[in-house]
Amino acid sequence: MSDLRYTEDHEWVRTEGDGSLTVGITHHAQEQLGDIVFVQLPEVGTHFSAGDEAAVIESVKAAADIKMPVDGEVVAVNEALDQAPETVNSDPLQAGWFLRIKPDAADSTGSLLDQAGYDALVGD
Repeated sequence: MSDLRYTEDHEWVRTEGDGSLTVGITHHAQEQLGDIVFVQLPEVGTHFSAGDEAAVIESVKAAADIKMPVDGEVVAVNEALDQAPETVNSDPLQAGWFLRIKPDAADSTGSLLDQAGYDALVGD
């Protein structure tokens, strides 16, 4: 998806119409993790710095942290993942999103990877 930016930790970031950023994990990341069985999301209103651990996902293989891609405040979380964490496997780029943040800076995604950069990272 060309409207996405990516981190080297395999999170994707999509800028929404209101300037907020939606964050999830890439198809590559969910494949590496295997079947997702649990997602722990942060509290709405929590502020994180880029690189902070913002959420935890557990799969049948391992546990992993979702790191904040940019500085910002959590304004929404995907509560549907409480009951259906497997959505991250079946639809990682849409329904399987984790959180939405209000970034501290307007152009905070400029340092993130574009599609070509991410493909090079994962060897696609």
